[in-house]
Amino acid sequence: MEAKTIDEVIVFLEEIIQTSKKEESTLGYFAALYQKVTIAVKGKLNQNYFDDDVRMEQLDIIFANRFLVAYSNYKQGIKNTKSWKIAFDLAMNKDLIVLQHLMLGMNAHINLDLGIAATQVSKASEMHQLQSDFNKINEILGSLVDEIKTDLSLIWRPLVWILKRVKKVDNFVINFSMGIARDGAWKFANELVLAKEKGNEAQVVLVRDGKIAVLSEQILCKGTIEQILFKIIRFMESGSVSKKIDFLKQKSV
Repeated sequence: MEAKTIDEVIVFLEEIIQTSKKEESTLGYFAALYQKVTIAVKGKLNQNYFDDDVRMEQLDIIFANRFLVAYSNYKQGIKNTKSWKIAFDLAMNKDLIVLQHLMLGMNAHINLDLGIAATQVSKASEMHQLQSDFNKINEILGSLVDEIKTDLSLIWRPLVWILKRVKKVDNFVINFSMGIARDGAWKFANELVLAKEKGNEAQVVLVRDGKIAVLSEQILCKGTIEQILFKIIRFMESGSVSKKIDFLKQKSV
């Protein structure tokens, strides 16, 4: 499962979505949202949005393949990065709410995969030319956080009540999105492209992967108050996994 075009990315994501619905697998949550983002990126190509449409389409395909290959590896029992291993392993955890499953995928894909993909479409001397478009694709990806909150609030009303009245839970989402910016996918991309030219990129990726895997602990919300509140949300989440996937899939970006 490795795409050569942006349309193939969309098709492969649809396969994951349909498989997840049949298997009642929570892995379909992230695939559904990610497919919408991919469609949004495709819609902005050749619209004078990106500085370099050819490069951005290439980046989008390479970026998406990081997830597609990781998913395929997981299904075949092949070793993955620590970040994706945690996200996939926790897909079996029925105590996590939809929001947590989605953010585990975002953590691995944005915090690790995006920087790696960027170095495959640009040399160190040309990275500055990529920054504007890199920020634009980050804006599209960043819309995931607000969309997740909005979508889930529409279907699970208790989530609205909790997010409005319990700042500690709402800050979980806000702090995570800020953590993405603070940790610096762009900074990592620049460090990695230099390491690539020096021949030690594998070590830099390994270190970064370890740090991003640790961030998963934050997403699990192990504090007593957070645990209680998320258990309440999980209890109030109704409907099958497949129905939730359908809901996430049908909402527009």
